[in-house]
Amino acid sequence: MSLNRRLFLVTGLATTGALAAPATVLGLSDAPARRLAPLADPFTLGVGSGEPRPDGMVLWTRLAQNPLDPDGGMGAAAVEVEWQVATDAAMTAVVATGKETAVAAEGHSVHAEPRGLQPGREYFYRFKAGAALSPVGRTRTAPAAGTEPAKLTFSFASCAHFEEGWYHAYRYLAADRPDLVLFLGDYMYEKPSGQATKVRGYTDFDETDTLGEYRIRYAQHRLDPMLRAAHAAAPWLVVFDDHELRNNWAGGHTEPAAARRQASFQAFWENMPLPKAMKPASGKINLYRGVAWGSLARFHLMDTRQHRWLQAPAGSCAEITKEARTLTGAAQEKWLLDRLAVKESRWDILGQQVFFAQRDTDGAAGTCDVSTDAWDGYRRNRERITQGWIDRGVRNPVVLTGDVHRAWANNLRLNYFQHSSPIVGAELVTTSITSHSSTTPPAGLAKNPHLNYVGHTRGYVRATLTPAQLTAEFMQVSSVLEKDPAKVTLSVARRFAVLDGKPGVQRL
Repeated sequence: MSLNRRLFLVTGLATTGALAAPATVLGLSDAPARRLAPLADPFTLGVGSGEPRPDGMVLWTRLAQNPLDPDGGMGAAAVEVEWQVATDAAMTAVVATGKETAVAAEGHSVHAEPRGLQPGREYFYRFKAGAALSPVGRTRTAPAAGTEPAKLTFSFASCAHFEEGWYHAYRYLAADRPDLVLFLGDYMYEKPSGQATKVRGYTDFDETDTLGEYRIRYAQHRLDPMLRAAHAAAPWLVVFDDHELRNNWAGGHTEPAAARRQASFQAFWENMPLPKAMKPASGKINLYRGVAWGSLARFHLMDTRQHRWLQAPAGSCAEITKEARTLTGAAQEKWLLDRLAVKESRWDILGQQVFFAQRDTDGAAGTCDVSTDAWDGYRRNRERITQGWIDRGVRNPVVLTGDVHRAWANNLRLNYFQHSSPIVGAELVTTSITSHSSTTPPAGLAKNPHLNYVGHTRGYVRATLTPAQLTAEFMQVSSVLEKDPAKVTLSVARRFAVLDGKPGVQRL
């Protein structure tokens, strides 16, 4: 089967236009280590950026002439790739250039890390391999340390099952042109959808468990032009959840095996705008990390999979309430609390994967009627972190969450069983980009008055952060089953605010 027909059948997208080779632009050398075949376009998977610093960021691409082949159709040879950074979208005012070597052992991915750029400003970038030019991406640097910008716009999203819907939410997110995007897990799914309705299919293997298969999964997602537009629109901060490896996996358990973990983490790193230093080894990746946005905000990006104990049996209060039971692991817990003790920003934002607030269906302390995959299954770990930010006088703690395929706005307490206990923080939960959820209201909402809102449609959260307020707009698309973008609209399902110095969410 030809590549073009294979792409059309698998993605539902014609390759004309979406995969066309960009026009040649002056200013880059024509002497790569290996010259690509004439007319071949190695930039089928687009471009992206991430991890913004005051003087730079990570610029990403991955070469793939035949993206649905395990090696991307690139073979074993190394390829020299050049990159440019400019202050204009036309790439006429170039301020930084460099070269990277894309190698087969890294999926021919490129993770360039320019330095010496100006803090707090917009930039544009592109790559060149042989005669082929990549699309132009938009990115930006973080503000200088100690400076407080007037505003930060960011979006956060999660859960984008390829088979279960068209990526209209990504299209609208790209059109917002935010300063920053946070992706909070389940970027891809390791196995086919269990839903009866599917808008497109995965390739013909069942569950991913090898590096070649994980690479193909990511390539299928990246071939979607709406996703490529979202990556090209702004720098991303990414963490994985479970489906990038295997449903509900727990790192403190012997399964999955180290070889599968390494394959999963390797493919994640190859396909994300992450620095070279984060390249995984021996089935481990250093995922938790911090990113500062001047003195306005700090993002604490967390890993809720790799260091957790195995999930407790359902309803087992004795196990759920064990003091040592951990979701984060002791080292990550200490890292977070140590960071929170240093008051360098007005807002402290935890970017993480699973539901943080309590959802005890019957509201009774003695039954532990909770999801043991979420923070509810690791109660003492959650209490230590919450008490930690109280003791350290954190001014504005906000938790951002994915995973559950619904939108939520929650007040955080230390003791959720005492409904009059103080509100000590806020949690904002994004719904899924496409992944299915039931429209039946969750049980037990009346027993959990700290849960202020639940929304059932697909979309993302659009946020604006100022010194005075965090405003969160829960964005919803009218359909993920309709393919035609002209027939799909975007609207605001609900608005909430978190006010400076006043914990909890306020309905707008």
